Amino acid sequence: MKKLISALIISASAMSAAPAMSNELGSCLIDSLNGKERKSLAKWIFFSMAAHPDIKSYAEVSEKDRLESDKDIGDLVTRLLASDCPAQFKVASESDPMALQRAFELVGQVAMGELMQDPVVTDAIGNYSHFMDPQAIQSALAGGQ
Repeated sequence: MKKLISALIISASAMSAAPAMSNELGSCLIDSLNGKERKSLAKWIFFSMAAHPDIKSYAEVSEKDRLESDKDIGDLVTRLLASDCPAQFKVASESDPMALQRAFELVGQVAMGELMQDPVVTDAIGNYSHFMDPQAIQSALAGGQ
């Protein structure tokens, strides 16, 4: 189940192809989240990504913090599906086997968007641009090498 929820939130498939029922479920899930919960989801995604062997050394996430985050998200997902959006969850699941995955992709996008709105994060994401070679990029656009 843990792997299923992980895949649901961070998987990347085309949202434009998502059926309406997935969107209705996704909308309900998103509308049921508050800002703190979106940040908790983003933190959980970060903790999960930080567990990757190639990245683990760059982030110090304690086992206690990881387990607390897992519990918080388990409780949150249970509440969203069983209490906040059960009707949308039932209809979407009956009409589209990928509905839950698509709905949680939307939730993941919103959760990450919560962090991306912070100016410090925006600046950090844009820092790479200081090391780009604009002449090489312009040359590529002009068809040269």
